[in-house]
Amino acid sequence: MIDGPSGTCQYDLTGDRQIAGETLTSEKLLAVLAALNHPLRLRLIAVLSEDRVHVSELARRLGISRPLLYMHLERLERAGIVTGDLELSPDGKAMKYFALTPFDVHLTAGTVINALRADEQEGLDVQENTP
Repeated sequence: MIDGPSGTCQYDLTGDRQIAGETLTSEKLLAVLAALNHPLRLRLIAVLSEDRVHVSELARRLGISRPLLYMHLERLERAGIVTGDLELSPDGKAMKYFALTPFDVHLTAGTVINALRADEQEGLDVQENTP
């Protein structure tokens, strides 16, 4: 089990572990893998691995617009890889900070098989989302 900031828990994708009582399904596995499937999101993870960072500072460091940054942060946040927190500055302005949630991804055949078994146990139709 990995405990992240603010009590957030992350999946340890080693094939058969559960975190916070949730089983890793194929949908959750695919969300994590899809979130990692972009060079800019990998750069975001690298920057956030050092410390939590204010949104404007993140945009400056990466040389991208805030709307584009938010699009990528949202994808990482939905997958549980980053968390965002609002704080009030001394002058009363809302400040959005993002931090990396610790995670460990070990993708093996066992990871995939166990995710598919979890789908079956939860009554999910794996072919439902297949094009």
